[in-house]
Amino acid sequence: VQLQASGGGLVQAGGSLRLSCAASGRTVSSYAMAWFRQAPGKEREFVAAIRRSGDTTYYLDSVKGRFTISRDNAKNTMYLQMNSLKPEDTAVYYCAADNWVVLSGLRGPDNYDYWGQGTLVTVSS
Repeated sequence: VQLQASGGGLVQAGGSLRLSCAASGRTVSSYAMAWFRQAPGKEREFVAAIRRSGDTTYYLDSVKGRFTISRDNAKNTMYLQMNSLKPEDTAVYYCAADNWVVLSGLRGPDNYDYWGQGTLVTVSS
Protein backbone atom coordinates (compact mmCIF):
# COMPACT_ATOMS: atom_id res chain seq x y z
CA VAL A 1 0.00 0.00 0.00
CA GLN A 2 1.31 3.43 -0.95
CA LEU A 3 -0.14 6.53 0.66
CA GLN A 4 0.11 10.04 -0.74
CA ALA A 5 -0.79 12.94 1.53
CA SER A 6 -1.61 16.34 0.08
CA GLY A 7 -3.41 19.57 0.82
CA GLY A 8 -1.08 21.25 3.26
CA GLY A 9 -0.12 24.88 3.04
CA LEU A 10 0.12 28.23 4.77
CA VAL A 11 -3.05 29.58 6.36
CA GLN A 12 -3.87 32.30 8.86
CA ALA A 13 -5.20 31.45 12.28
CA GLY A 14 -8.92 30.76 12.08
CA GLY A 15 -8.65 29.48 8.55
CA SER A 16 -9.33 26.05 7.09
CA LEU A 17 -7.51 23.38 5.14
CA ARG A 18 -8.53 19.98 3.81
CA LEU A 19 -5.93 17.26 3.72
CA SER A 20 -6.26 14.22 1.49
CA CYS A 21 -4.57 10.83 1.67
CA ALA A 22 -4.83 8.81 -1.51
CA ALA A 23 -4.02 5.11 -1.32
CA SER A 24 -2.75 3.00 -4.19
CA GLY A 25 -1.50 -0.51 -4.71
CA ARG A 26 -4.33 -2.09 -2.77
CA THR A 27 -7.79 -1.15 -1.65
CA VAL A 28 -7.77 0.16 1.91
CA SER A 29 -11.46 -0.34 2.61
CA SER A 30 -10.55 -2.99 5.20
CA TYR A 31 -7.87 -0.83 6.82
CA ALA A 32 -8.11 1.48 9.77
CA MET A 33 -6.63 4.84 8.83
CA ALA A 34 -5.32 7.76 10.80
CA TRP A 35 -3.67 11.14 10.75
CA PHE A 36 -0.64 11.98 12.86
CA ARG A 37 1.39 15.17 13.05
CA GLN A 38 4.88 16.12 14.06
CA ALA A 39 5.97 19.60 14.98
CA PRO A 40 9.67 20.59 14.98
CA GLY A 41 11.44 19.12 17.97
CA LYS A 42 8.44 17.12 19.09
CA GLU A 43 7.36 13.51 18.84
CA ARG A 44 4.81 12.32 16.32
CA GLU A 45 1.34 12.89 17.76
CA PHE A 46 -1.99 11.19 17.07
CA VAL A 47 -4.58 13.52 15.55
CA ALA A 48 -7.50 11.42 14.36
CA ALA A 49 -8.42 7.90 13.30
CA ILE A 50 -11.28 6.28 11.44
CA ARG A 51 -12.31 2.66 11.42
CA ARG A 52 -12.64 0.69 8.21
CA SER A 53 -16.36 1.24 7.83
CA GLY A 54 -16.04 4.95 8.49
CA ASP A 55 -18.75 4.88 11.14
CA THR A 56 -16.46 5.43 14.12
CA THR A 57 -13.91 8.18 14.55
CA TYR A 58 -11.45 9.19 17.25
CA TYR A 59 -9.76 12.52 17.89
CA LEU A 60 -7.03 14.19 19.88
CA ASP A 61 -8.82 16.26 22.51
CA SER A 62 -7.35 19.53 21.29
CA VAL A 63 -8.78 19.10 17.78
CA LYS A 64 -12.26 17.85 18.69
CA GLY A 65 -14.91 20.08 17.22
CA ARG A 66 -12.44 21.65 14.78
CA PHE A 67 -11.17 18.70 12.73
CA THR A 68 -13.21 16.04 10.94
CA ILE A 69 -11.77 12.81 9.59
CA SER A 70 -13.62 10.97 6.84
CA ARG A 71 -13.01 8.42 4.15
CA ASP A 72 -14.34 7.51 0.73
CA ASN A 73 -13.63 3.83 0.23
CA ALA A 74 -14.82 4.00 -3.37
CA LYS A 75 -12.02 6.49 -4.05
CA ASN A 76 -9.52 4.78 -1.73
CA THR A 77 -9.01 8.14 -0.06
CA MET A 78 -9.11 9.57 3.45
CA TYR A 79 -9.59 13.22 4.37
CA LEU A 80 -8.98 15.58 7.25
CA GLN A 81 -11.04 18.75 7.26
CA MET A 82 -9.36 21.25 9.55
CA ASN A 83 -11.29 24.34 10.63
CA SER A 84 -10.52 27.11 13.10
CA LEU A 85 -6.84 26.41 12.75
CA LYS A 86 -4.47 27.61 15.45
CA PRO A 87 -0.72 28.29 15.33
CA GLU A 88 -0.20 25.25 17.56
CA ASP A 89 -1.61 23.08 14.76
CA THR A 90 1.51 23.83 12.72
CA ALA A 91 3.23 20.55 11.89
CA VAL A 92 3.91 18.01 9.20
CA TYR A 93 0.79 15.87 8.90
CA TYR A 94 1.15 12.20 8.04
CA CYS A 95 -1.49 9.70 7.05
CA ALA A 96 -1.24 6.08 8.08
CA ALA A 97 -3.07 2.83 7.44
CA ASP A 98 -3.08 -0.68 8.80
CA ASN A 99 -5.39 -3.66 8.49
CA TRP A 100 -4.42 -5.26 11.81
CA VAL A 101 -4.46 -2.38 14.27
CA VAL A 102 -6.92 -3.00 17.09
CA LEU A 103 -9.15 -0.44 18.77
CA SER A 104 -6.81 0.08 21.71
CA GLY A 105 -3.91 0.72 19.35
CA LEU A 106 -5.45 3.28 17.04
CA ARG A 107 -3.61 6.18 18.69
CA GLY A 108 -0.17 4.58 18.57
CA PRO A 109 2.04 5.36 15.56
CA ASP A 110 3.97 2.11 16.03
CA ASN A 111 0.79 0.17 15.22
CA TYR A 112 0.60 1.34 11.62
CA ASP A 113 2.59 -0.31 8.85
CA TYR A 114 1.85 2.09 6.00
CA TRP A 115 2.67 5.80 5.97
CA GLY A 116 2.39 8.71 3.59
CA GLN A 117 5.24 11.14 3.06
CA GLY A 118 3.72 14.00 5.04
CA THR A 119 2.32 17.38 4.11
CA LEU A 120 3.29 20.61 5.87
CA VAL A 121 0.62 22.72 7.53
CA THR A 122 1.70 26.16 8.72
CA VAL A 123 -0.72 28.36 10.64
CA SER A 124 0.32 31.96 11.09
CA SER A 125 -0.89 34.10 13.96
